[in-house]
Amino acid sequence: MDLALLRTFVTVHRAGSFTRAAALLGLSQPAVTSQIRTLERQLGRPLFLRRARGVTPTSVGDELAHRAAPHLDALVEIAEGGLEVEAPLRTLHLAGPPEFMAERVLPALVGMTGAKGPAVRLRTSFGSTDDVLEGLAAGHHDLAVATRRPRGTLLSAGTLCDEEHLLVAGARWAGRFAPGAVRRGGAESLAMVPVVDVHESLPFARRYWTTVFDAPPPEHAALVAPDLRAVLSCVVSGAGLAVLPRYLCEEALLRGELVTLLEPPVPPLRTYFVAVRAGTQALPHIATAHEWLLRAAVAWG
Repeated sequence: MDLALLRTFVTVHRAGSFTRAAALLGLSQPAVTSQIRTLERQLGRPLFLRRARGVTPTSVGDELAHRAAPHLDALVEIAEGGLEVEAPLRTLHLAGPPEFMAERVLPALVGMTGAKGPAVRLRTSFGSTDDVLEGLAAGHHDLAVATRRPRGTLLSAGTLCDEEHLLVAGARWAGRFAPGAVRRGGAESLAMVPVVDVHESLPFARRYWTTVFDAPPPEHAALVAPDLRAVLSCVVSGAGLAVLPRYLCEEALLRGELVTLLEPPVPPLRTYFVAVRAGTQALPHIATAHEWLLRAAVAWG
């Protein structure tokens, strides 16, 4: 059986689509379709059911993928790593939310570039979870940090860390509240304080209001800045209140530039996941980055 046909088959099985598999393999869609038909003729059994959107593996297809994929992944690892004493220079393409990448991920991985010259080149893209997962699936990135676990079999993901969200304000605004006022008054006590968030939909404030106050969020933001670091700067400068991750605003809290308005018994958390395309995690540069991030996340906790 031709290994090239098996590689195409496993890619289609993971991608759930001839079109997406073709993009990952650098082939045309007709070429992928032709290879799958050839393999089906050789086996005498259908491997996929064609749907309006993508394909679904048959039971024979699932069984073949289960048996073939680990061996193909091992061959890819050998081919990528080679037998050289010194591994070739590789480029690792990362993607994730800008603030978390800048403050957490990239500092954790800079050692991979080597003290006396690069061992791995790092290239970074920023974007929303939907964007980075789509780019990872399309082969534009090697590893992605996301705030939800991807669906399907093309991408695999593990939990990286949890991010605690705090309700904070600059010292000028916080000084208007008596101790315990927000705890006693709830969301109504904050009605006159301007809100700063990253989007008109107030995603951070909305989640906090819903989970902590069990109340609808503010109707609008006084200031919108599409980067949490800009939100932090604006709140420190007196723009109002915001919901920010602890890691981002901890130093400002220690300096007294920010004040926590409420400390609920169970603060809202956002979970980060680290995702790769199935079959690529064994590649040395991706495996190393994955391991370094998991090790760093222990300290972040």
